Amino acid sequence: MADAPREAWITGIGIVSALGEGPDAHWQRLGEPPNTADTTKFAPYVVHPIVPIDFDQQIPKKGDQRQMEPWQRIGTYAAGLALASAGAKGDTELLGRMDLVVAAGGGERDFAVDGAILSGMRTAENPGRFLNERLMGDLRPTLFLAQLSNLLAGNISIVHGVTGSSRTFMGEEAAGIDAVRIGLSRIGAGQSDIVLVGGAHNGERKDLLLLYEAGGHALKGGFAPVWEREALGGGMALGTLGAFLVLEAPRHAQARGAKPIARLTHVASDRSRREDRSVTASLARMWDEIAPRLTPDGLAVISGASGAESATRDEREFLRKVAKVPARATGTLLGHGLEAQFAMNVALAALAVSRGSLFAPGSTAEVEAPMTAPLRQAVVTGVGHWRGEGLALIEAAP
Repeated sequence: MADAPREAWITGIGIVSALGEGPDAHWQRLGEPPNTADTTKFAPYVVHPIVPIDFDQQIPKKGDQRQMEPWQRIGTYAAGLALASAGAKGDTELLGRMDLVVAAGGGERDFAVDGAILSGMRTAENPGRFLNERLMGDLRPTLFLAQLSNLLAGNISIVHGVTGSSRTFMGEEAAGIDAVRIGLSRIGAGQSDIVLVGGAHNGERKDLLLLYEAGGHALKGGFAPVWEREALGGGMALGTLGAFLVLEAPRHAQARGAKPIARLTHVASDRSRREDRSVTASLARMWDEIAPRLTPDGLAVISGASGAESATRDEREFLRKVAKVPARATGTLLGHGLEAQFAMNVALAALAVSRGSLFAPGSTAEVEAPMTAPLRQAVVTGVGHWRGEGLALIEAAP
């Protein structure tokens, strides 16, 4: 008979967002739901800007900082916080065999080059030739295809010395789900003893707002909680955030004296066809996988709903009809961080479970009911604004 999968403990959390820096700052702000949305800087679009960060605290070399784009600095900083939280920072031997799983998007645009190309094409005699010549001559080599997405992992390795195996996933929300899933799977299969997993996202980018507006996914015209955006036409309020977790096999953690914050016991991912109510069905299937483990009296949902319709409508229906437990949409409080959102929500779920209580509602929607019972389990949902669904189960530490 095959050995049962090993359990995974969350022994380190590193998070930065519009709510603050680190677990304690986030927990304090979650207790008093703030409005961190900025409706003016990128009007008519809504963003949740990150708090000011002293990057020197986790990236001491200015040269390292200069060669990173903002999202890489945010991710490398959050990774350093997670390593410090786990008691692993500076432990060369441990970091040398720590595996790394990152969820990342593509590189940030060079606005000056984009503007010059768009302006020049309007008067170019041969726009196609002009475009090809400018793209070949003006783009930095690191912007070629998907190469830049790997640089976050590279910078974490360089700055923090994490030099075990490394994997980078691309694909918006689904990438974040699969990064956590693979990290857990490696622990469970005995392929890793300790894994650093997470991602980062810079939502304060005009190119991203243009991209999501073109797809009809950007929230504009004012702020509303995630569940209450249907009247505004739905949409994502992008958030700038970084989130990393240290996942560890219990015996390995115990051997070095590390304490668990919470247990990560299950992660599932799916890719529905996004036909009528298919998101609801996808989440229900994954929920059925963990249903035998759930104790409804001590259970809540930490939702990664983006606000984009119809995905958010379908998830709300799932929460109302299937889950039937209090839920919290973190996108209302810190924005939507795409690749980094799932790791962030796993981190917030672990904090809530470790403290035995669910934070206050951020909406008057029916699904965000108050909860007074002690919290022992939290289910994290991740529903991509366009594709990809996922679910994780976080439980109280033993």
